[in-house]
Amino acid sequence: MAALPRLVWVSSAVLVLWAGFCSAVCVEVPSETEAVQGKHMKLLCISCMKREEVTASTMVEWFYRPEGGKDEPIYKYRNTNEEFPSRFSGRLQWNGSKDMQDVSITVLNVTLNDSGIYTCNITREFEFEIHRPLFTSSRQIHLTVVEEAGEDFTSVISEIMMYILLVFLTLWLLIEMVYCYRKVSKAEEAAQENATDYLAIPSENKENCAVPVEE
Repeated sequence: MAALPRLVWVSSAVLVLWAGFCSAVCVEVPSETEAVQGKHMKLLCISCMKREEVTASTMVEWFYRPEGGKDEPIYKYRNTNEEFPSRFSGRLQWNGSKDMQDVSITVLNVTLNDSGIYTCNITREFEFEIHRPLFTSSRQIHLTVVEEAGEDFTSVISEIMMYILLVFLTLWLLIEMVYCYRKVSKAEEAAQENATDYLAIPSENKENCAVPVEE
């Protein structure tokens, strides 16, 4: 049942690698929203920049809000990382890119109490000759922590559809093979019958059956 996700993952990886060789690519992909207790969880936060906007000073701030609570700062990155005292102390790890388009962090050894809303605030100061404008953006991740990993319902349906399609194609191929076999067999039987009928005709009749040749 895991064949389709692996196939999709490999196809996506090949596409990304191919695009990476051709040009610089940045895609704002949403983060996963379910984590498993005791595992590591990457909180994905991507803020793409245009090619002419690459020269910029970037500051990233991460906040956490428990259910029914208020936002509290947990992590900050500007040239160097800064971790604020919180329930995540010692469990946060910078997982961003050098060009600061990917500004993700990873939560180590996730606990059930880590469920909540995570906010990623990005502030960029672009370095132009005349002015230095500021640009801000924000991403929110509604994270749910579960005790054990469960199989995604959508992927299950996709895999079932894939196997149904494979069965249908196999049956169609078998039907085509049987049809072609019968068609060839009938053609051979007809040829044999014609040859038998011709051999059964007397010699004088065969001469009459011959097509006259015009001089």
